[in-house]
Amino acid sequence: MATLSAYPNTNPNTNFLSPTDQSNHDRESIPPMQHHPSSETDSDANPNFHSPLLNPPDSVPPAVAPSSLLHLSFNQDHGCFAAGTDHGFRIYNCDPFREIFRRDFDRGGGIGVVEMLFRCNILALVGGGPDPQYPPNKVMIWDDHQSRCISELSFRSEVRSVRLRRDRIIVVLEQKIFVYNFVDLKLLHQIETIANPKGLCAVSQGAGSLVLVCPGLQKGQVRVEHYASKRTKFIMAHDSRIACFALSQDGQLLATASTKGTLVRIYNTIDGSLLQEVRRGADRAEIYSLAFSSNTQWLAVSSDKGTVHVFSLKINAGSPSTTQSRSTSEPVVSPHSSLSFIKGVLPKYFSSEWSVAQFRLVEGSQYLVAFGHQKNTVVILGIDGSFYRCQFDPVNGGEMTQLEYHNFLKPEAAF
Repeated sequence: MATLSAYPNTNPNTNFLSPTDQSNHDRESIPPMQHHPSSETDSDANPNFHSPLLNPPDSVPPAVAPSSLLHLSFNQDHGCFAAGTDHGFRIYNCDPFREIFRRDFDRGGGIGVVEMLFRCNILALVGGGPDPQYPPNKVMIWDDHQSRCISELSFRSEVRSVRLRRDRIIVVLEQKIFVYNFVDLKLLHQIETIANPKGLCAVSQGAGSLVLVCPGLQKGQVRVEHYASKRTKFIMAHDSRIACFALSQDGQLLATASTKGTLVRIYNTIDGSLLQEVRRGADRAEIYSLAFSSNTQWLAVSSDKGTVHVFSLKINAGSPSTTQSRSTSEPVVSPHSSLSFIKGVLPKYFSSEWSVAQFRLVEGSQYLVAFGHQKNTVVILGIDGSFYRCQFDPVNGGEMTQLEYHNFLKPEAAF
């Protein structure tokens, strides 16, 4: 169970981007947050951690060592991304690429989780690294309009990840997930999971009702919560442990990968049916990131093998938007093995669906992937500070074309 506290004089309705930055992006704001005093003291909190700043933080002097990355994540529409460093956090725009703002703290400063709420001024922060700015067992709700924390949620164990919607805050611990109402921080639901050190959790971001996906209580199982219909669906997605998954914006499609990292499966979240299976490769790999395109026509996959793959999806989850995307365009068919004509005789490997397009990166490094706002583009973020924007050919496939590269950790980078 968590304890919560809030700070007065909150104004979460102001967007942190200028009108120019907000063009063609989400401009909505969340309703004003109600505040309640903490119901109990946080006995587990470490007194050596820094308390929330009530005044705007001082900048780190220019002479400090370069920041190292602790966290990377896209916002809900993939138009921005957040970076947590050992000094603070930074927010970047993807297209055009530029740093929007940064907050460097003058003491401590380690931020292990930064979760944006589209492009509004509210973020969720969790301390991390060797010198955390906040306790790793607390979720701090940061209002960048005021440059300070306005409320917090405290837990008895470390926070692994946070997911935000306009109406919900989802906090993921090692073996438990808490769902809160954003307006008053009221606890709405608790979910127990198998050990989840990566904090795997995905939530729908469409205008409809909330769909939440998390690991189940068994190896290879995912749990799907449909809050509108109050239904829970369990899917045995893989024989091995779940390594990564992603939801489509409307929550109707789910892509999963196991610790083997060879196959990616796409499921219908409503009935749990397997819709499609694609192959990343033949040898084991650690899947770092999965992402659907906005029209669910494509799926992108990144792994430690140093290649980002784009697969063509030939599925229909039943939604009007998905149906329309199939009728208005004819993407290239995913390549099959040349021996697929004797499918059923040779191992399944030979009849697998392979990626349409690929982009080569440094092997062994960790990358996040998402589809860009421009047609047929992919944005790739590296934990080494690399930013790539690439374009793929939807008809002929093959190697992607690199459109842009930046190292966003270098101070001399031009934004």
